[in-house]
Amino acid sequence: MNIAFSPCPNDTFVFHAWVHGLIPGAPELNVTYADIDVTNGWAAARTGPEVLKISYAALPWVLDDYALLPCGGALGRGCGPLVLTAGGTADPARLSGKRVAIPSDRSTAYLLFRLWTARHVPGGIGEIVVMPFHEIMPAVKAGTIDAGLVIHEARFTYPNFGLTMLADLGSWWETDTGLPIPLGAIIARRSLDVEAIAGWARASVEYGWTHPEVSRNYVMRYAQELDPKVAQAHIDLYVNDFTAKLGEDGYAAVESLLGRAAEEGLVPEFDLAKLR
Repeated sequence: MNIAFSPCPNDTFVFHAWVHGLIPGAPELNVTYADIDVTNGWAAARTGPEVLKISYAALPWVLDDYALLPCGGALGRGCGPLVLTAGGTADPARLSGKRVAIPSDRSTAYLLFRLWTARHVPGGIGEIVVMPFHEIMPAVKAGTIDAGLVIHEARFTYPNFGLTMLADLGSWWETDTGLPIPLGAIIARRSLDVEAIAGWARASVEYGWTHPEVSRNYVMRYAQELDPKVAQAHIDLYVNDFTAKLGEDGYAAVESLLGRAAEEGLVPEFDLAKLR
């Protein structure tokens, strides 16, 4: 079976056991490691592997062909994207008419950013620049862009670049809705045995929790030179109870985010029933 997910520590931790043949009955995986903006595009074009890690924000474009797995993804609290600047006041209004870099225009981070700016940035943002997330903080530091929307381990490393957090969009979302933040989803083509795939993915998560030391070398091989402590903090934050089972709070979070985004015209209208 072909699968694509990011080289980030949470994804490699989640799928380590399955990739290495440690899940009884699970098919062998042929893995492609790709940034989520790439996998979002593959899913939308129906050209990617049978199983993919994509952003929850991309689901409205692909639900006719792909089913959302109730496990394996990234959803939680205290793990949302940040808006960073190179200094100055922590006033969101200063972003009015400015250039802001984002990691993807079909990401949960971007949807949260758009929903947040609609309430907090008079006149709106001037220009959105899409760039790989690992390039965003250096660009903010260099002054080639005015602010950056960052995800993943950037939550832990942005002080190393001398940057200032203007907003924690996860904190804003949780305060506004009381719900966790839907970030990355695992999807599988509807033509497959989705229930079986979900079972193998869940078993891989549980194996990782039971044997955390077994995946360490694999995780660090793809961790983009992260310090091991940062990689572990990344796993601890993004691999949680929602990773093993989305549950009612998880589904409510996805429905709230995508429902609001559809109302604002940020995603196409879609059948919410297809999320389950």
